[in-house]
Amino acid sequence: MDSQEKRFERVNQKRRTRGELLRAARQIVENGGHPSVAEVADLAGISRATAYRYFSTPDEIIREAVLDGVADVISIEPAAADASLNDAEARLDKLVFDIFHMILNNESVFRALLGNVVTGQTQVRRGGRRIPWLKEALSPLQDRVPSKQLDRLIHALSLVTGVESLVVMLDICELEPDEAERTLRWTARAILKAALEDSDFKRA
Repeated sequence: MDSQEKRFERVNQKRRTRGELLRAARQIVENGGHPSVAEVADLAGISRATAYRYFSTPDEIIREAVLDGVADVISIEPAAADASLNDAEARLDKLVFDIFHMILNNESVFRALLGNVVTGQTQVRRGGRRIPWLKEALSPLQDRVPSKQLDRLIHALSLVTGVESLVVMLDICELEPDEAERTLRWTARAILKAALEDSDFKRA
């Protein structure tokens, strides 16, 4: 095995090790636990010293377990060059649908992550992925409206594309998941429509 092959194998081994740690962390969280790095290492059958080289705190490994588990679920196709405003609405609707079901299917993990944030157990900033997703979904608007107004729209839509919105729908409003999904999709469409009709939201 030459040096390049060895380097490639080391990279693959690191990915496998990281994946095993994240799968173990997710298993603990889904069972209602709040894993330490040591507990995750023990469950994964990996030395604690090795685990700490990948993740230094429980907050970090919980966050990464959540994000790693959902990273491949959300897929947004590039917009066509001639995409219309109707295309932007359809793309947004699909994204809200996909995010809602991604969170619903991983509800215990997301609630654990949210719990760590609201109790002050973590300083990790949340919500970073939904902004790029929304920007990509609304890319047909980029050449049609000023960037400041588009950013405001994206920030408003971030309120209906996270675990917080699921908690409100299910816990506060006591809706069934199907009705919660419909409500969030309706809300997103209403926000988009209001933005497009706003006098400040003018075409560039």
